[in-house]
Amino acid sequence: MSPAAPGPAAAIAVARELDRVMRSDRGRLLAALAAGLRDLSLAEEALQEAAISALGHWARSGLPRSPQGWLLQVARRKAIDRLRGAGRDARKAEALARLVVDEAAPEPEAIPDERLRLIFACCHPSLEMKSRVALTLRTVCGLTTPEIARAFLDAEPTMGQRLSRAKAKIAAAGIPFAVPEAELWPARLEAVLTTVYLIFTTGYVAGPGEPRDLCHEAEYLMRLIDRLRPEDPEIEGALAMMLLTAARRAARIGADGASLPPAVQDRSLWDGARLAEGRAILAAAVARRRPGPFQIKAAIADCQMAEPGPDWPQIAALYGALWRHEPTPVVSLNAAVALAEAGEPARGLAIVESLEGHLAGYQPWHAARAALLAMTGDRAAAASAYQQAIALAPGPAEALFLQRMLASLGT
Repeated sequence: MSPAAPGPAAAIAVARELDRVMRSDRGRLLAALAAGLRDLSLAEEALQEAAISALGHWARSGLPRSPQGWLLQVARRKAIDRLRGAGRDARKAEALARLVVDEAAPEPEAIPDERLRLIFACCHPSLEMKSRVALTLRTVCGLTTPEIARAFLDAEPTMGQRLSRAKAKIAAAGIPFAVPEAELWPARLEAVLTTVYLIFTTGYVAGPGEPRDLCHEAEYLMRLIDRLRPEDPEIEGALAMMLLTAARRAARIGADGASLPPAVQDRSLWDGARLAEGRAILAAAVARRRPGPFQIKAAIADCQMAEPGPDWPQIAALYGALWRHEPTPVVSLNAAVALAEAGEPARGLAIVESLEGHLAGYQPWHAARAALLAMTGDRAAAASAYQQAIALAPGPAEALFLQRMLASLGT
């Protein structure tokens, strides 16, 4: 007589536990698989097949002692089956040999944490920035393709194609699932930190109602990188910058729906715990005496939150230091604004005007130019610049703030 089929309650319990494991450990499982396979698409497919198998097996036999270890072992077997059935080449043969050895080992109690390898692969400089961000969110954070598409205002099929192309490029180019060698570390780390911070800023400016909080996902990633590679001052600087900026998040939008710069925000709404943690991490990074751009950016964020208001002379000096690391028009623009706020509006405006050839299509350039024209008394030109900035505003909150500034000119 065959055993009775599992009842609905058992099936529901198994589905819930599988969902919990996949949400909490998908990144670690995928990273462990990809480290051996060198093929992200195959790793994802094998893990998905293992999860489907788990639904039936766990309902019949009960939960294994280590659900994560069970999934990893079964996913390896699924990958072996696929590799044996596929056309052979040297790379597949090598992956198959590694998998056979791993699969023969006892079912692991703990999953090796290979996520730093996976993050470096997803953030490889040969991938365009949007693909790096999307792939990191998909593989390490476990966001679904529809969730990522919504965050970037893309159609789901378009985002799906982007993810597929990025994974195919990793496989075709032989991008390694490895932490870079010492001589490559600084350049590759900057690509990783920039990618993760772009995830954060995407979430920071997003409106309400998003299915996943990208600020939370980015903070999780940055803390993970810090934990996997401790005592690196640039990682600490990037984490500090994120925490200091996140501390102001609840005050970013005023009661009327307009965005507010730090100088006029309600400080009672700032997150004191994040502010204190960010400052402590920044102090530890600076004490290592290996300055870098992310530490400088974190120091700028800290100075924007100084008492009783932003420390503009120090911010201007810090932007000068940042320019030596990143001599870009955007850094020059921010330095010019800080210089104007520190008491030299005419000099700041001259710098802004000189950047027109580089930044004429960049919305913050129009907003900064408008503000500095107003500071130097040219209200008519300021009004025109504000109108251009409003037309290019990234969202209603930013547009409303600029409309208020335009109205204040009284033109």
